[in-house]
Amino acid sequence: MNAAELRRVLPALRPTDTASEPLDVIFIDGLQAQTVIGIHQNELHQPQPVRVDIAAGIPRSLACRTDRIGDTLDYGELRTALLELLATHKVQLLEALAEEMARIALEDFGAHWVRVVLAKPAKFEDVASVGVAIERRREARPREPASVLTLIASGLVPARAQEKT
Repeated sequence: MNAAELRRVLPALRPTDTASEPLDVIFIDGLQAQTVIGIHQNELHQPQPVRVDIAAGIPRSLACRTDRIGDTLDYGELRTALLELLATHKVQLLEALAEEMARIALEDFGAHWVRVVLAKPAKFEDVASVGVAIERRREARPREPASVLTLIASGLVPARAQEKT
């Protein structure tokens, strides 16, 4: 199944749960690699082809204004991390591998939302591909209050320097 066919079957490349702030979606479409994955005897030792589509949402990328790669999610670096994972992982199920890909995008690359589609295009002769699609969101973390606000809230006010008289 190519990317156009996949888009007809799956929802659009955008988060299903709309967040309060807009997301820019960085994507890699059709990354092809070889990896050892599967539960059947004929899959346990020989690499087989897989295809990865990944979309990662980040809140309104600063790179839109600065035009600097350091201000966004670098899809070249994400691609490298995915290829490294495909070469070194020890999991058997596509679901577990897709979960690890999502974790990388969320934790290592700062994405707030991610969709991973991981497919085996050559699993069966009579099927274009089999696979899994997952979506994950970064866990909401409580914001740490500013230290001065914490002091004020606790009844303490930072001392002012004594004025000279």
